[in-house]
Amino acid sequence: MAHESPKRIRNVALVGHRGSGKTSVNEALLFTAGAINRLGSVADGTTVSDSASDEKAREMSISASLSSFRWDDRKVNLIDTPGEPSFVADALCALRVCEGAVFVVNGVMGGEVTTSRLWERASDLGLARILFVNMLDRERADFFRALDSLKQAFGQHVVATEIPIGSEHELEGVIDLIDMKAYRYDGDGRDNCSQIPIPDELADRAQEMREKLMDEVAEVSDELMERYLEGEEISHEETVAALKTGVTEGHLFPVTCGAATRNLGINRLLDAFVEDLPSPAKRGAIDLDGVSLEPDESKETVAFVFKTLADPYAGRLNLFRVYQGVLKHDSQVHNCRAHVKERIGQLLTPQGKDTEHADEFGPGDIGSVAKLKETRAGDVLAGKDGEIPLSLPAMPRPVMAFAIEAKAKGDEEKMGQALRRLQEEDPTIDFHRDEQTGEQILAGITQIHVEVIVDRMKERFGAEVELHQPHVPYREAIKGSAKSRARYKKQTGGRGQFADCHIEIEPLPHGEGFEFVNAIKGGVIPGGFIPAVEKGVRDAMRAGVVAGFPVQNVRVRLFDGQHHSVDSSEMAFKIAGSMAFKDAMENAQAVLMEPIMMVTVTVPEETVGDVIGDLNSRRGRPLGMDPKGTVTEVKAEVPMAEMLSYAPDLRAITGGQGEYSMELARYEEIPAHIAQSVVQEAAREQEAVKA
Repeated sequence: MAHESPKRIRNVALVGHRGSGKTSVNEALLFTAGAINRLGSVADGTTVSDSASDEKAREMSISASLSSFRWDDRKVNLIDTPGEPSFVADALCALRVCEGAVFVVNGVMGGEVTTSRLWERASDLGLARILFVNMLDRERADFFRALDSLKQAFGQHVVATEIPIGSEHELEGVIDLIDMKAYRYDGDGRDNCSQIPIPDELADRAQEMREKLMDEVAEVSDELMERYLEGEEISHEETVAALKTGVTEGHLFPVTCGAATRNLGINRLLDAFVEDLPSPAKRGAIDLDGVSLEPDESKETVAFVFKTLADPYAGRLNLFRVYQGVLKHDSQVHNCRAHVKERIGQLLTPQGKDTEHADEFGPGDIGSVAKLKETRAGDVLAGKDGEIPLSLPAMPRPVMAFAIEAKAKGDEEKMGQALRRLQEEDPTIDFHRDEQTGEQILAGITQIHVEVIVDRMKERFGAEVELHQPHVPYREAIKGSAKSRARYKKQTGGRGQFADCHIEIEPLPHGEGFEFVNAIKGGVIPGGFIPAVEKGVRDAMRAGVVAGFPVQNVRVRLFDGQHHSVDSSEMAFKIAGSMAFKDAMENAQAVLMEPIMMVTVTVPEETVGDVIGDLNSRRGRPLGMDPKGTVTEVKAEVPMAEMLSYAPDLRAITGGQGEYSMELARYEEIPAHIAQSVVQEAAREQEAVKA
């Protein structure tokens, strides 16, 4: 089967806040388009896109799901994305490979935090955007209140192209403001829509909303605006064309409405895909750092892998977008990251968890390929090897960290392998070994994120693990200078051990680390033994004198010493260097240092006061606030020790709408009363190890 023309493709990402009903919208779109025969439900786990067992159990999307179908002789590639902030990576990747995005909005809640964040990303990418106000059959749902909140968040170019007939449980249909026609929906069947006269009680409201729509449409071109202001009638064809131009160029953002679980308004949304959103051909060439990719089948093949699904039995399944040329079954391409050739075996068109075989995918199309050896998300597949600047979008940093260990002894390798496979699927997972504490650290974006990772490790790979609160990586430093002399002398018969060294230590500015200065004169210590002294000092710095934590920001000057022509050795001078450093630390005002994190918290406006109060209670220092639409970004410096349990507390304060990220700012001296408890805890742990 030949590939689809890029003019007849629509690549659409379904995005929005958790609980807005994106998966139900996805299901209704597939059902209305005839791609599936039954309207599934999130509640009973029968939807196409939420097919994984943990998605069914939690009743929410965890991974992006791609489905393809036809509507009005166009191929629509639809990506249903998670709304839970823990799994935002998939939404960001979906936006990267689509020309259009549909923002699904809860008709009760209106614009919410995740919607605002994803809107910013879509704006940065220059995507065409439509909004669908969903769940208008729910109690307290209000289309016009939701519309006002969207205008407040995203500007006055957010404009209704439909309004509902009825509200809450009396929702009946919609009025199309472009055609000025009304439609009633009976039941949830595929052909449940019939045209009716516009209800008298809504005629004035519909006319008022149409005038607002036409005000926005007329702004698309100066010629159209001039005619509109002069009172000239704008034809239906001109209105439709101007609306599409405005949406494509990012000047207009149509708002449609309905209720997905009742299949109400879904056929109108499908029409909007075709009429308002641009095709890959319409969007045209993409310029990336001097490299231009054109939706032209005659050009060299370039495809970008934006999602990897890890399966312990089937191996990797990679979702890709073809930007240029044609990707064919049973062909060879180059992986431009690994610089290896990959054989394209099975090409697939996904429909949720199900797939259909395909022969090829042309420019602008989205598909999947199985069993590539080296390829994973973020890779570029091309006809010839070379540097092509396509990459995954910037991801949020994982901040919820735990120490992780295998439940069963000997399962460490299984645990590591499972996490590496899951990292291929989710680039926001961080798994590393802490060099200071020796702990294996697993970090995710939120508590839910980490819980899902652990559940998938057990279910998919049989790796059971235990999580513990990680140790805070404290450091030790000095506030003063001190000199010390250490002599190591050992005689056990025959050749002995002898070394004598004099050192001076002094503090360095934050971030300077360690500096070793060789100030030996006259050869009192031969040059061959100097590195041994430095090595001994470095070994001693791994465990300071306050509580056994690594020492940082110190300069050590070796200025005098003695050696013996027979008994001196590298080992002796290493031991002497270690002894001298520990002795000097005792007299240099050694202090305990704690990591201070730069924390950025994004919360709804109404919870800012509570969040700042909570940060203050954690010894935090708020640095400022930055309003961004319906949310506010709060920046603060907070000790890491106070942030270990922050995620669930922030969730409680903000009703689940707060998010945060943090990164190391610097180390600071711990207040004396807190340092004492840290020292005592460290002593207890050391005693436990000895026991």
